[in-house]
Order: sequence, then structure tokens, then C-alpha cells
Amino acid sequence: MSEPVAEAHDLDAFLDRWSSLHGGVDPRASLLVRSWLTAVHACASPLARRRVPPDVLTLVGLVLALVTVPVAVLGGRWALLVAGLTAVSALLDSLDGAVAVLSGRVTRWGGLLDAVCDRWGDLALALALVLLVLAPGRQVAGDGVTAAVAAGALVLPLLLEYVRARAGGLGLQGLDVVTAGERPTRLIVVTMFALAAGVTGDPVWGLVGLGAVAVSALSGSVQLLWQLRRRNR
Repeated sequence: MSEPVAEAHDLDAFLDRWSSLHGGVDPRASLLVRSWLTAVHACASPLARRRVPPDVLTLVGLVLALVTVPVAVLGGRWALLVAGLTAVSALLDSLDGAVAVLSGRVTRWGGLLDAVCDRWGDLALALALVLLVLAPGRQVAGDGVTAAVAAGALVLPLLLEYVRARAGGLGLQGLDVVTAGERPTRLIVVTMFALAAGVTGDPVWGLVGLGAVAVSALSGSVQLLWQLRRRNR
């Protein structure tokens, strides 16, 4: 178990600790990342003060991701609920780590649990988009294309995360690169296209979302492999 961040309300200390836990990535270098982490810090601070267990947040986030699957079966406007559940799950995905840092509860077990829940969540959310496309009476033409895109959205994010985990286990340099296929990006994509499917009632947005997830994960894998190759010759 790590020590609590000095002065849990100190944003700079939190950002420094976040950087040390993410391969030295400087969150201040990106306005988007810094803004997001500032909002996460504001939400996580009261939870840390109340000693909310980070693992509970991790598990609740997974449950919400899993619930998107039966909701997506309903199709139509229910896609709006899929988008909402995905957004809350994404927030919890950031809050669990932030609470762990602020309360000094960063553990190897917590890191493992978070990684496992993230992978299950990735599969559930991709499956939810597939089900939005295949909802009764709302099928998108081109079953072969749909199957290929769906397979890519299910498999390619797992490949990216496997490459990152394996490289970390081997002690390779270059894991600090932020790729186009990072999990926050994929969660935003699922939220956006589920929302579009719900607002328009057109399942084609679910298919487009699956394609965006697959492409971002594939490009992320290429970026990461390139950096690993370049820095570890």
C-alpha cells in the first residue's frame, strides 16, 4: 500500500503521483488530459476523505458496463441509456485510481483488478454496440461487414492492451506514449455513437461506432509497437 498524497487537495501532488503511475506521462503537457484529471481530482477528493474503497468503484464501473448488454438488446431509444451507463462507467474508471492515489491505497491487487475489469468492460461495451445494430427489426444491411467490424472491435482493443502489458512485463521503454486507441478514447467513442443511435433511432451509428473502436485500437497498436521498436533497439 502506498502513502496518501500529501495534502489530498493538492492538485499538483496528485498530478505528479498520477504521472509516476503512468510511465512518466506528463498530464500537464495536454490541456485535455490536465482538464480531465482536474475534474477527476475534484470528484475523487470527497470519496477519498470518506474512505470509499477504490475496488468498490472498480467493480461498480464493471457492473454498469455489463448492464449495457441487456439494455442494448432492447434497441431503439434504449441506446440512450447505453450511452449514459457507458459515461458513468468511464468516470468510475478514472475515479477508482484517483481515490487509490489520494487515500494511499495503490496496491498491486488493485491494479490487477482494475485491468481485469477493464478488459471485461471493453468486451461488454463492444457487444452492446453489436446488439444495438442487431436489435429486432433494426438490422443493418451487410451481415458480413457487420461481423467483420464487430470482430475487430472485440479483438483489437484486447491486442493493444496485451502488447502494453507484455512490454511492461519485459521492462521495455516507450510505454509512456499516448496512442489513438487508449481506453478513454474508446469509451468516448462508444458513448458518442450509442447516443447518436438513440437520438436518431438508426442502428447504423452502432456499426460506425464499432468501426471507430476497431480503427482506433489498431492504430494505437501500430503506434505503440513503433515506439517500442524505436526505443528498444
